[in-house]
Amino acid sequence: MAAAESSSHHVYVGSDAVVKIIDAGRHSRLDREIALVPHLPAGLTAPLLASGRCQLETGEVRYACYARVPGSAPGMGMPGTDSATALTLAEEAVQRLSGLHGWTPAGHAEQTLGEPLDHGGFVSRAALLAEGENLAAQDRDGIVPRHLLDGLTAIAQRAPLRARAVVRVHADCHWGNWLASGPSVTALLDFEWARFGEPADDWFFLARFSGTHREAVLDVIARATTTSPETLRAQCEVREAAYLASDLRAALEYPGTRAAMAADRLRGLEELIDGRSWWRHTAAGRP
Repeated sequence: MAAAESSSHHVYVGSDAVVKIIDAGRHSRLDREIALVPHLPAGLTAPLLASGRCQLETGEVRYACYARVPGSAPGMGMPGTDSATALTLAEEAVQRLSGLHGWTPAGHAEQTLGEPLDHGGFVSRAALLAEGENLAAQDRDGIVPRHLLDGLTAIAQRAPLRARAVVRVHADCHWGNWLASGPSVTALLDFEWARFGEPADDWFFLARFSGTHREAVLDVIARATTTSPETLRAQCEVREAAYLASDLRAALEYPGTRAAMAADRLRGLEELIDGRSWWRHTAAGRP
């Protein structure tokens, strides 16, 4: 089996199977995925073949073995994907995610989805305001410009009072977690962050990581869900603000080991606030 790139696991890909391995002492999100996959809508993800724990010389590991599904990931930003293919993939992805949102879990899947998960996403206006305050307090060296912190506060003040936990969401469905063969989606992978949430929790990831195809993907989502483009943009903006604030605050807590993450999230915050990334292609601009 050949090793595949992964930021959180050891992943090995063979002709018929894919294996994910993680130290048992790290997070338990792989257990969450293992509990959910057998109950997901048919054809949505790669079938689970085996899972468990294994004692190695270096310590205990947790593993999951999946059947290999045809296709490859379009990748973050969909590099090299032409406009027509991106449009078709987005339409199929929205259809599959809509099926997930309408899925009724069986067995212990519903209990698993409801288990607490520190996902870093949007929870409430008060929580986002508090996250901005925590980020400012953590930024002892003044890395984050004051106007960016003010911009975060402004987004939080426009946010809904709270998010609703009403549907089953993947919550990490960027294009690195999809498989596609030509213009057709073949699978959605990595259900470690799946939980109860709002459809916008998934629409954000789908649009945000579409690279130059973002506007086309936003249009696909808006049409398929009969959501006004302005509402969809506002939903995505507040979710990006929540993730960036959470990640940047966490990165500043460990400046020696997460400097690259801090720099990346700071660039993202600049794009969100200064670049008005969710509104710059609209006539009216950000509200």
